[in-house]
Amino acid sequence: MQMAIHHIREKMDSDKIIKALQEGVVTIVFEKIDTKEIRTMPCTLNQDISKQTMRVGKYSSNDTIVCYGLDVDAWRDVKINTIIEWYKGYPKDD
Repeated sequence: MQMAIHHIREKMDSDKIIKALQEGVVTIVFEKIDTKEIRTMPCTLNQDISKQTMRVGKYSSNDTIVCYGLDVDAWRDVKINTIIEWYKGYPKDD
């Protein structure tokens, strides 16, 4: 089964990534603003996976996605314009 990878530096469909985050695990590859380091983060907005009580309302920001980082067990925000790619599932083994 081939994994769909979304290269989004050109155009980001935030609704698509938020829906995927609500359904399960999504891996986001992005450039950290402060260090310029490339970060690969498995994350979710799915309460069954995160074991977090969360209430996600309407996003008030068009340039940021808030999600729960599974590798750090903490909430994280990612600027959309720093995302290199994203895909459903946990990080790929290189």
